[in-house]
Amino acid sequence: MTTLVLIPGLVSDAIVWAPLAEAASGVMPVHHADLSDGTSITGMARTLLEETDGDIVAVGHSMGGRVALEMARMASDRIRGLVLANTGHHPKREGEEIKRQQMIDLGNRSIEELAQQWLPPMLDPARVGDKDLIGRLHAMVLRAGSQVHERHIRALIDRPDASAYIADLRCPVLLVAARQDGWSPIAQHQEIADAAPDTELVTIENAGHFAPVERPVETTAAITEWLARRFGESQ
Repeated sequence: MTTLVLIPGLVSDAIVWAPLAEAASGVMPVHHADLSDGTSITGMARTLLEETDGDIVAVGHSMGGRVALEMARMASDRIRGLVLANTGHHPKREGEEIKRQQMIDLGNRSIEELAQQWLPPMLDPARVGDKDLIGRLHAMVLRAGSQVHERHIRALIDRPDASAYIADLRCPVLLVAARQDGWSPIAQHQEIADAAPDTELVTIENAGHFAPVERPVETTAAITEWLARRFGESQ
């Protein structure tokens, strides 16, 4: 039996993939990844491989997508499929560390201010006035807190260059991009799609970087359809 490992991103938790977990739970075992203690992308990947037995379909959002890619690099014999949502593959860019450190400093001063500043640009501009959506994501960031935020940012600064091994992926890959995602744009997902051997790319409309939370119905439908088509008969 293949386990669906659901991996959230930066300062995120199980609410990101909760609708997918509910939809898939009757079909295959589901494991919610907890990255709160993680200090490196590779270390997070190793921990998830150790926590889960047998074959895996790894589903990652944002930073979680990078963790999923590392899992595939480290254990290609166990990773049967990847779902990469609102994510990237590039190494650290010039000047990035300075901007990331500014966010660490802000989070350490006030995680409340960090959430207020960080979240709106992550969303479809049409949703920034959605108090329920903002409230759920805001609470999620506060649950994580400044220490988790700093650990995650430092892990991202030191992230592996996934572009170096994407062409060697041996499993099918579903890429989930979002039309209004300015942080991880569609073109970035297309680069991964072009580089890996067996990929499909879907675009979620009217969603930003938090597509699984902004448009849970559409995101879940896209992933479950792919899972059923690619893995349904072998579960």
